[in-house]
Amino acid sequence: MAGKVDPLKYKVVAEKLKEQFPNLEKIAITIRGSINASHNTWSGVLLDGNSFYTASVYDISHIVDRVGSGDAFAGGLIYGLLKYGNSQKALDFATAAGSLKHSIPGDASVVSVSEAETLMSGVTSGRVAR
Repeated sequence: MAGKVDPLKYKVVAEKLKEQFPNLEKIAITIRGSINASHNTWSGVLLDGNSFYTASVYDISHIVDRVGSGDAFAGGLIYGLLKYGNSQKALDFATAAGSLKHSIPGDASVVSVSEAETLMSGVTSGRVAR
């Protein structure tokens, strides 16, 4: 099925990377499922030591710009690890930040922390909340 991603299938990939590069403490992978050029699914996984974490899968229709979504994910993961000190929450924040970046033109993400936290909490309506 187009766009379907199974984050658990990436556990083997992360474990093989860990075997090849044993000094890595954390291995994060973004997962994109392509339905068409403007409609993708998006998720991420994180291997932290021997623990494997998966994030929600976001259905992103009406993509404005994909460029920079991986950078937004990486920046979000670093921020999340520093802020939450919890691998699952950090991965959830990173995946939300990368997902939201798809709605912003250009390669820089201007998503706020509160916007990413709102999405990671499960609010996916897309409505502006003030």
